[in-house]
Order: sequence, then structure tokens, then C-alpha cells
Amino acid sequence: MTSSAEHTPERPDGAAAPDASAAPARRGRVRARRAAVMAVPATLAAAGLAVLTAQGALGVQFAISGMPFTVTATELDGTGFAQFGGLDEMAEGSPNAGDTGGQVLVVTSVIKNATLTKLCQSVDLGGTNLVIRAGEGSQKVRASDLTTDSTELTGNAAFNNIEIGNDASTLDKAGPKGRGPKGVFSQQSDTVHIANLRQTNYATTAGVFKLPGLKLGFSGSGC
Repeated sequence: MTSSAEHTPERPDGAAAPDASAAPARRGRVRARRAAVMAVPATLAAAGLAVLTAQGALGVQFAISGMPFTVTATELDGTGFAQFGGLDEMAEGSPNAGDTGGQVLVVTSVIKNATLTKLCQSVDLGGTNLVIRAGEGSQKVRASDLTTDSTELTGNAAFNNIEIGNDASTLDKAGPKGRGPKGVFSQQSDTVHIANLRQTNYATTAGVFKLPGLKLGFSGSGC
């Protein structure tokens, strides 16, 4: 004889009912992760570091390597600026995951149209650095729909008509790609100017990226 405790409850349509015992823990994890994502841009805004994609409405369209890279520029000027928090995902089983679970909490920034002076990008490959430089002459680096996922950034920033505290899904100054997940803290402005920009990034995307005077090579030091 089989006791009633061994039977799986069924719904009227014949499908097995979900296991209610697992739901509270899952909801708890989702709430904790969402709270962490929402907290990042708020902290940066309070510190005056509201400057320069994340797994949300925008999102990086690739699995990140998990290797951070440095970006610097003497000047950045942009029109149509938006910023919100998110998570970048590494490929499953990435050796760079460490104890992160393959996820990196980032601040995603979007600039509709941007120009950069004396751009430098470097990644530490262990003993040597791959370095890219551009825009060191009379022509500046130009990008459209530029998105950057950052964990650290510094610079002297100025904004015109800035709005802080928006729901990320309602942003409109950086175009359709400058909208984030619903319920996430965000900010946006008509223009942004940053002097002595320095970032630690995990991903960058752009619709168009023009690099005049491009130089790529290896060096004992990064940017």
C-alpha cells in the first residue's frame, strides 16, 4: 500500500504542482541581487562619480572574458547620457570567475554621441600589456551608442540638465539603447563632459567607433 504522502499533488489540468518549499529561497536570492544592482549607481551619484553593457533591457550581447581593462582619456564630451546598474556574465566555467560565480556587478553608462581625446585602452595579460591608443592628433575618437560597463571610474565631470533617481526603464535622453531594467535606480543628462577620465571596464560596445591614428602593441606598462 502506498501512503498519500508519497503522491505528488496534481493541478486540475493534470500537471504536477510546483514545489512551494523552494520558492521562498529563490525569491530571497532575486530580491538580494536586485537590491545590490540598485545600490551601485546611487552610491556613485552620492560620491560625485556619475560618469561612464549589463544584463537588462540593454545588456551586453556577449559573455565577458572576466578580464578587466583600463580606459583613459584626457577629455570626453557626449550628448545624450544615461547610467544604471547591472550584471555582466562570464562564459560558463570561465577560469576568471574565481569566487564571483561568473558575474560582475557593473555600472552601465550609455552616450548617444561621444568624442574622446587621447584615448588609451590596456589589458594586463600577465607580464605584458596589450595597449591601444587613438585620437592623439588633431582628430578625436568618435563613437555612437557607446556603452561601457565599469566597476571603477574617476574624473572631473560636468552635466547639463541632469536627472537623478529615474526608473531606468523610463530613460529617454540616450535613445532606445539607453534604457535599463524596470525598478532600477538611474540617472541621465543632456550632455556630459569629463576631464582626466579613467575607468576599469569589463565590456564596451558601440554602434560606430572611429579610431583615428590607431596604434596597437605590447608594453611593459598599461594606460
